[in-house]
Amino acid sequence: MADKVKDVAKSEALRIGTLAGNAAKSGAYMYPIKGIFYFIAHRSLWKPLTSRIGPTVTLGLSITSAMFFFTYVPQLALLALTSGPLAPISAALLVLSESSTLTNALSNSFLLNDALVDTFDGTLVSRGHEALVSDGRQLKSGGIGDPISRLGKLVKKPFAKLSPASLIRSVLYLPLNFIPVVGTLVYIVVQGRRIGPTAHDRYFQLKGWDRRRKEEWLKTHAPEYTSFGVLSFVLEMVPVLSFAFTYTSTVGAALWAADIEAKASTSPSLREQAKSAE
Repeated sequence: MADKVKDVAKSEALRIGTLAGNAAKSGAYMYPIKGIFYFIAHRSLWKPLTSRIGPTVTLGLSITSAMFFFTYVPQLALLALTSGPLAPISAALLVLSESSTLTNALSNSFLLNDALVDTFDGTLVSRGHEALVSDGRQLKSGGIGDPISRLGKLVKKPFAKLSPASLIRSVLYLPLNFIPVVGTLVYIVVQGRRIGPTAHDRYFQLKGWDRRRKEEWLKTHAPEYTSFGVLSFVLEMVPVLSFAFTYTSTVGAALWAADIEAKASTSPSLREQAKSAE
């Protein structure tokens, strides 16, 4: 088992080197940060978050506290064999990763689903993309300066419920954390590569792209989505505040989509790509 984990870590480390160079050029990793500042500056986007803050904080605290109480010491003992003096830090990061995975999976599926859709659509409306959003929901007139108030009934609802397969894959990669430092970094990148493409599920649906078109786009832009996912995952590892960063990362994803739309409207090549997809 240890050898298999090391082999996975080595192969992922090689891929990380290539991804890192391409991702740095794209600047996509900055969108989770942009999302934080945009969210802070636009109070109307706070409404979906504040409506879910109570139960989400309670869920996050409960899961994180339980995970530290029941799993920190056993995992610390195992990591002491491989991480030495870094074991306490590695064990804490491992527990935070596990807690984040569980909290996000449960909250996104049962508590935040509609609120995240509202946040994504509201951000697009605030950036002037009403026509795009109207393909997925009804929009009300008025509401100047308050995009959330303009959001009407959903016509298309993209975010899937909890996927057991996705959760299992996340758990299977947890042993990477038993490799000192490098293993944890590889684990974060693997998770970033997994969750990054899901950031634009709503955007792809609003565009009307089929599965083949989405896969082509994601394959072409894999480094960008991985870098976005990595920073989003790191932010969502922060105890208690992870749910807030889930919202700001959603805002960041919508800002990214808005920029893609803006570039497509001025770039002949991207216009051709969009037409061929539709």
